[in-house]
Amino acid sequence: MTNGAPESEPQAAPAAQAIGLCKTYGTGQAEVHALAGVDVTFARGRFTAVMGPSGSGKSTLMHCMAGLDRPTSGQSLISGHDIGKLDDAGLTQLRRDRIGFVFQSFNLVPTLSAEENIKLPADLAGRKVDQAWLDYLVSQLGIGDRLGHRPNEMSGGQQQRVACARALISKPDLIFADEPTGNLDSNASAGMLAFLRRSVDELGQSIVMVTHDPRSAAYADRVLFLADGKVVDELNKPTADLVLDKMRGLGA
Repeated sequence: MTNGAPESEPQAAPAAQAIGLCKTYGTGQAEVHALAGVDVTFARGRFTAVMGPSGSGKSTLMHCMAGLDRPTSGQSLISGHDIGKLDDAGLTQLRRDRIGFVFQSFNLVPTLSAEENIKLPADLAGRKVDQAWLDYLVSQLGIGDRLGHRPNEMSGGQQQRVACARALISKPDLIFADEPTGNLDSNASAGMLAFLRRSVDELGQSIVMVTHDPRSAAYADRVLFLADGKVVDELNKPTADLVLDKMRGLGA
């Protein structure tokens, strides 16, 4: 592999993998180990939730694995490729082509319409949008009547659905979602989570979602629990009650 973005991927590689991932902030007595040697694999076509107390390293893990932040040591692999070996241009291309992001704060461009926001990744890459795919996303997310609206003309739930469509427009291998329902009411949250679930079941997407909410985590196939920068437990086929019991055990 060169320093540019990978052109092919190892056969049957997982969607993402962390090997000995460490992230340290500060020095001396002020040193903080946000990640303390994390080893984790995210399988293809699976929905994984990441939970833990505040400061456990949830968002740091996602940011390092997605190439938004550089780990202090260890490896982060996307589709079998070590993103630490990519130069800035290659990393930018990988994030643009292979990874989708859904953030709690939406991160929509305020001067663009909903449709323009959705198409932004393709426009930046100089690629034509697959109109049939755009129409499908818009229909599934129920935002067809909002495409001409700017973010300040939409509700929080509508903005988050636009952000979700933007994350999926390039058909990325992997979606990272950081508290995607944190700013939504219960109805909007349920709609967003149901769509993410369908994206896995019907489209074969791989999703990693950071959340603090046991009800949100119950939509996942698997829940990872972090504490003090380490993976300390996991739960398959979660229910909200089982997740809540685990979180109580961690003191969250």
